[in-house]
Order: sequence, then structure tokens, then C-alpha cells
Amino acid sequence: MKVSVCIVTYNHAKFVRQTLDSVLSQQTNFDFEVIVGDDLSKDNTRDILAEYQARYPDQIRLLLHPTNLGNNGMHNALSTFKEARGEYIAQMDGDDYWINPHKLQKQADMLDQHPEYSSCFTNAKVVFEDEKLEPIFLVEDKKPVVTIDDLIGEDEIFFMATSSIMFRKNAIPEYPAWYYQSQSGDIPRNVLLAKAGPIGYIDEVMSVYRKNLGGASYADNEKDKKFLNNRILMYSNINRELDYKYDKVLRRNIARYYKLMLEANQYSESYFRRAGIALKYLYLGKPKQAVAKEIIQNYIVPAPVMKLYSAIRLMPYRLMDRS
Repeated sequence: MKVSVCIVTYNHAKFVRQTLDSVLSQQTNFDFEVIVGDDLSKDNTRDILAEYQARYPDQIRLLLHPTNLGNNGMHNALSTFKEARGEYIAQMDGDDYWINPHKLQKQADMLDQHPEYSSCFTNAKVVFEDEKLEPIFLVEDKKPVVTIDDLIGEDEIFFMATSSIMFRKNAIPEYPAWYYQSQSGDIPRNVLLAKAGPIGYIDEVMSVYRKNLGGASYADNEKDKKFLNNRILMYSNINRELDYKYDKVLRRNIARYYKLMLEANQYSESYFRRAGIALKYLYLGKPKQAVAKEIIQNYIVPAPVMKLYSAIRLMPYRLMDRS
């Protein structure tokens, strides 16, 4: 088997037909299988999957989990990878779809021609289902080959859509224990792939990344301490996985999440917790003096002290006015 297409679904009844049709319409000179893992959908996603399996019994395999594996579908995706029999894996989310019938062929050809590549990806169009926003394209810097250097930054870097990637199954023979702790499967997976070898790029738009309110990306809540703590843990683990080669950059990345946590809903009424978080941000981020001063004034020096300090500073001027 050359390619395994691994699809993850959860409440995707509205979209999954288009997803499956775009996969089954692929034109290849090799056989490929389709593995769909459903994370206990509450709508009629499973009915649609059963319908397609009945029509394509030799090509589609279903993993209908009896419980929801959770973690934004990451465990569900890993379950499909374990069942994959193909040399290469093309991952799909159940609300995305492909728009080029030669996607699998072109990506498999690239990996065949470049044994040093761990994976390859294409450009992707992002469409916003629930917002009146114009579509955008994920890839701007059209480098033919991507390395770890391109995936690590002080901000979060994301330009490889899940459904645009094809990777060698043996590129990651076993996922490290820390990977299972992350709520994001894509970011650490892409780093692990880049660690295994360069990532080739095909400069064509071949997939559509659909952003809708039911999608996993909308679970990213930058005012929720659980989400922010998980990002801090993820980047700390990536830092260790890369033997701290990018320590300076990743410490600033982690600091960014501590800064966001200052406005987390859970800490809005807690001075002492926010002060502790602010100190962590200052230690890791080492921001410019103006930013550091603002953080100290807003989160470390208690408001009553600041008011008293301001009153003391203004007192001589008030006395002069009276005289």
C-alpha cells in the first residue's frame, strides 16, 4: 500500500460528504486506503460514514470509537496512524477537503523522488464558514524546502494545514510521551517531522482548511488558563526535544503565553497570582524597558500602592498651589 488517507471526524455531518468525495476522486497510479476515525459524534456523521463504507468496502475502513478520546481529536488521529498500512500518510480533518484530484499523486511522487524528505505539503486556502471574512492562503514565503528553523519563532508559526501534508509513516516510528500531553497535534508533529528530515513544498493550492465554530481551532481560547498552560507545556517540551538549540527564541515564545495569562478569566480577581505570572513573563521574555515598566505598574505593584505613590509625588505641587 503506497498511501493511507487518515481522516478524523467529530460532528462533521455537515461537511464529511465533501471531504470523502474529494478523497475518493483522487487520480493515482497506486492503490490507497481510507481510514476514518470517528470520536463518538453526536450527529449523524456515523450514518454517513457507514453509507460510504458500504459503497467502497474495499477502500474505506472505519474506527468507530466507543468513547470520545478527546484532546481536540489528537488521540483520534493517532489511532488512525497506527492502523495505517501505507508507506505514506495523508491526514485529513472531517471538515476539510481537497480541490486538486492529483494531490496524492504529486505528493507521493515528491517523496519517492526525495528519500531525504520526511514529508511534504502544499499551499491551502482558508475559508471562514461562520464569519464574513475573505479567504486567505496559508503559505506566503514560498520556500521549496522547510526545516526546523522555519517552524520555531517567538510567535506561534502555522502555515502547514493538516490536510495539506503527506508524511512518511516511519518518519516518526513512535511519538514521544510528551506529545500526548499537547492539545495541539499539528505544531509538535510538524516539529518532529522536521527533526526527522526536510519538508518539501509544492507551490499549488490543493486543499481547503475550513474554519468554523465547531472546529478544533476555535477551542483555542487565549483567555483560558488551561489552554495557555498547555501551550506553555507544549513549547517547553519542544524546547527539550530539540536539546535547547532554540532556547532563547522558545523562552520568548513561552513568555508570550505568560503575558496572555495575565488577562486569563480565572485570574481576573487575583492580584497575587497575576503578580507571580508577571514576574515569570519578565524573567523569560526580557521585554523592552517600556513594556517591563507597564507590566510592573499594572500587575506587580498593587493598585493602592500606586495611588499612594502618585499622591506623594503630587503632594509638593498641591502645597505650592495652596500657598
